[in-house]
Amino acid sequence: MAGSSNALIEHLAGELDALREAGTYKSEHELESPQDAVVDVDGRDDVVMLTSNNYLGLADHPRIKAAARRAIEEWGYGMASVRFICGTDTLHLKLEERIAGFFETEAAILFTSCWNANEALFFAVLDEEDAVFSDELNHASIIDGIRLCKANRYRFAHADLDALADQLETDESRHRMVVTDGVFSMEGEMARLPALLELCRKHDAVLVVDDSHGTGVLGETGKGTMEELGVHGKVDVVTGTLGKALGGAVGGFVAGPGALVDILRQRSRPYLFSNAVPPMVAAAALEAFDLLEEEPERVRRLRENTAYFREALRERGFDVPEGIHAVVPILVGETALAIRMSKELLDDGVYVSGFGFPVVPKGEARLRCQVSAAHSKEELDRAIDAIADVGARHGVVDR
Repeated sequence: MAGSSNALIEHLAGELDALREAGTYKSEHELESPQDAVVDVDGRDDVVMLTSNNYLGLADHPRIKAAARRAIEEWGYGMASVRFICGTDTLHLKLEERIAGFFETEAAILFTSCWNANEALFFAVLDEEDAVFSDELNHASIIDGIRLCKANRYRFAHADLDALADQLETDESRHRMVVTDGVFSMEGEMARLPALLELCRKHDAVLVVDDSHGTGVLGETGKGTMEELGVHGKVDVVTGTLGKALGGAVGGFVAGPGALVDILRQRSRPYLFSNAVPPMVAAAALEAFDLLEEEPERVRRLRENTAYFREALRERGFDVPEGIHAVVPILVGETALAIRMSKELLDDGVYVSGFGFPVVPKGEARLRCQVSAAHSKEELDRAIDAIADVGARHGVVDR
């Protein structure tokens, strides 16, 4: 295999060595079984999975897999092109109609990921005469999507609606767009959507909510942060993913007014220059929507599991912020400690990720646990005991 002594490559190798020495190098683990509540990973069997977005336990559901197999037989493996050339089929249209109905919007458009959806949105609809206002803790895909557009860019302190109001008051742009995560994924914290909506209506601004971590998780019927906070069907534009609660594969979308969606079909570069979502993914996603509607007990079970897990960790002495979301952060302080604890937990049969700076602020490193409806109480107890043992080992909690 050819090597290189190029100065740039040597510099990058040195940066990797520095990450390893600091204990902040991120390792990938080999998953040797289907994604589920318990998995086989790195040669270990029966490991409790606490670092997956498989919130409803649908990633290995028999009906999801059967729908994908049927679609391959009927529609083939892939589209081999972008949709406006030769790639749109009936499944795409059915899924877009289903998504629009789910969020009570006029229309929806599919992308290969929610990253692509957020990357596509701002560039396609905003220009130099417009402005976009973004919460400082928004997902990286929103940040990068905004960087691509030509609009005036404002960033407001996290959840600081007074600061946002001041920006909207003084801005004189032609059109304004405010964007926020529905759920901030490092905290499991919900955006203040009712107040944001009121502010946007007052200033004639379009509200965009990325509800990737809310869809299928929050609300009585799993319709997300908007349902949980009583504003379902009132948000102007929703972006989201099929890759978390809704089957866990790939695919994203924008749901909103018909004119905005149609402009995305005409102008958005990720839509115009990327292959269409494979038919098997579209079919499986449609089945996931069916399961969510037919089995609302999955959402209830997820909420029960989350409440049980959060309370048990607090009883063991861990610093766990208040919340109801299935993302349950355990604050431990330093990045190297969070990564070290995650490695030891894997050795003890619990797969959970450690996050630190720059993903979260310095001094606020955490283990980010993610609960699933598929977890049994016994599996959660096993994880809680392991986390308590490792936490005591490192002085995070008392023995």
